[in-house]
Amino acid sequence: MPEPDAAHAHQFESFEQQRDADTTGMWTFLATEVLFFGGLIVCYTFGRFSFPAAFEAASHHLYVGYGGPNTAILLCSSFTMALAVRSAQLGRRKALVGFLIATVLFGIGFLVVKGFEYHTDYVERLVPKWHFHWDGPDAGHAELFFWLYFVLTGLHAVHVTIGVVLLSVVACLGWKGKITAENHMTAEISGLYWHFVDIVWVFLFPLLYLIGHR
Repeated sequence: MPEPDAAHAHQFESFEQQRDADTTGMWTFLATEVLFFGGLIVCYTFGRFSFPAAFEAASHHLYVGYGGPNTAILLCSSFTMALAVRSAQLGRRKALVGFLIATVLFGIGFLVVKGFEYHTDYVERLVPKWHFHWDGPDAGHAELFFWLYFVLTGLHAVHVTIGVVLLSVVACLGWKGKITAENHMTAEISGLYWHFVDIVWVFLFPLLYLIGHR
């Protein structure tokens, strides 16, 4: 079995240095993503406190029957992702690929459910500007709610899509034997990204679906 130092790239002095650099880079990237989503969540929170009646009435048109199962799907995907990383650390190639495929399938399942939800929103004419109709009072602030809803969930869906593609590539690398117990940082870094995507949804679900739910 090769020594750990044999697995590091030529620009690093050791495997530990490469691991620290890779991890720091991903955490820095995720910090910028936290600021990005955090700013949008602050805007939503400001709107929720400024126009509580309109935002509450608008939130009643969101279906927990979509958001709840999607939350369960992403929580399960976090579990399989953690198992994939552990399998990579132990050098279990087949288990790594299997858990990555399961995580990808969970991600695709999330996007499918979200697609059905967006279709329902379209049918009920809740898409701002393009296809929006509101029978109740304060239509402008209700539309603001849906602007924020589509921006937050849409950007999150984009991140899920990126994660699905990323993990599919990692699964291919794992199948080809390029991810080993001595060189498993690709799996670990990908896992950090996927867990971030899951955590963002854990915040979005109660904010959008549960607060003020009937």
